[in-house]
Amino acid sequence: MSYDVLNASASKLARLLRVTAQIQPDALVGISLERSIDLVVAILAVLKAGAAYVPLDPTYPKDRVEYMLQDTKAAVVITTSK
Repeated sequence: MSYDVLNASASKLARLLRVTAQIQPDALVGISLERSIDLVVAILAVLKAGAAYVPLDPTYPKDRVEYMLQDTKAAVVITTSK
């Protein structure tokens, strides 16, 4: 993936976060993805949207993830369909 494609993908997701999910600056967005290029795109998109990300490792126990989401009050979680 080139830097241009990476930037375009992150910008597209950032627009989606701002418009569709109505993410405001300084909001918290959870990211639960395996290590991949999709993770990099998601992190950049959240930062481009002016928000901060909450890393949620997909291998964390369900109780821990629920606690982290309740504690941070993350507005949205970016993940895969798995």
